[in-house]
Amino acid sequence: IQQVFRQLFYMINAMTLNNLLLRKDVCSWSTGMQLRFNISQLEEWLRGKNLQQSGAAETLEPLIQAAQLLQLKKKTSEDAEAICTLCTSLTTQQIVKILNLYTPVNEFEERVTVAFIRNIQKQLQERNDSPQLLIDFKHIFPVLFPFNPSAITMDSIHLPASLNLDFLNKV
Repeated sequence: IQQVFRQLFYMINAMTLNNLLLRKDVCSWSTGMQLRFNISQLEEWLRGKNLQQSGAAETLEPLIQAAQLLQLKKKTSEDAEAICTLCTSLTTQQIVKILNLYTPVNEFEERVTVAFIRNIQKQLQERNDSPQLLIDFKHIFPVLFPFNPSAITMDSIHLPASLNLDFLNKV
């Protein structure tokens, strides 16, 4: 069950983050607030079902950081440094794309300046990130089956003749 929910939460993360990276209309402060609320509801559900050890919540980390990125101030070099420190699960390309797509929804917000984005790129240039922008939502985690040894020994097993397994020999 834990493995199923880890995979499911990964797919939620990938689809949502990919939509965020491709749609300018959803890159706003209010979307960041809504995402963060929805993610906290998912995390609370995991805790309620005692699935916090499944790794499902960790698969949402890039989405959490993207939501926080949408909510952070984006003006000063201190803001840029905070973004670089916070967004460790996002690639440089993803951070820059979100900042480029960021759209103010009211007159109190401002667009992200080109100088600010260049500052971010300069601070993140030493990262060895994947050049891939989108997350592969078809990625499948390996399934692990726990080994449960049997208390029954092999020499105590009786094979019925109706199975036609005469070629098997007891050793």
